[in-house]
Amino acid sequence: MIRRVYEQAQKAVQLEDVIVATDDERICDEVRSFGGNVLMTSANHQNGTERCAEVLDLMRSDAEVIINIQGDEPFIHPQQIDTLAALFENKSCSIGTLIRRCDDMALLERPSIIKATVDIHFKALYFSRSLIPFQRNDNGITPFYKHIGIYGYRADILRELVKLKPSPLELCESLEQLRWLENGYNVHTALTDHESISVDVPEDVERIIDFL
Repeated sequence: MIRRVYEQAQKAVQLEDVIVATDDERICDEVRSFGGNVLMTSANHQNGTERCAEVLDLMRSDAEVIINIQGDEPFIHPQQIDTLAALFENKSCSIGTLIRRCDDMALLERPSIIKATVDIHFKALYFSRSLIPFQRNDNGITPFYKHIGIYGYRADILRELVKLKPSPLELCESLEQLRWLENGYNVHTALTDHESISVDVPEDVERIIDFL
């Protein structure tokens, strides 16, 4: 799985470097076995954002934008990565992520599928494990969005984010992006048409086999 994610990321036009950041020797050995770039990081990180920040410091990189691609997204599409990177052509974008319209209610009702609501400028209003918005009135025009777990950050903002303390909403839903919203950061979103199946729970392996 990690090799597939790595090779998909390498196809993205916008990325200058692809690096696997891990605290697991098994993953490190696997990446080295196929000639990939890998860095061992601290085992004390709470999320991928903290791990990305450590890599930025370890490399002493002058990169302006960092894209955080999770290793459990074997169907990540290179175009998704480029779509996210394109958000940063707007100088006001400091944090970005992807969303996809979803009409499968059975899927949307799963807590492991993160939902998002956005404003008219496609800035995130909220992310939740619950179905949002609540459909008191079915007006037929309010879309449901599934969140695709890939993030981009400007380097200076990334360093700020990792200094923030866990927030009440984050602790409630176990979603790190809520910490940013609660602290007043804007999260820009872009639409993608590509389906992405992440491996969050064991049953997802069966979904991936069916998808293949």
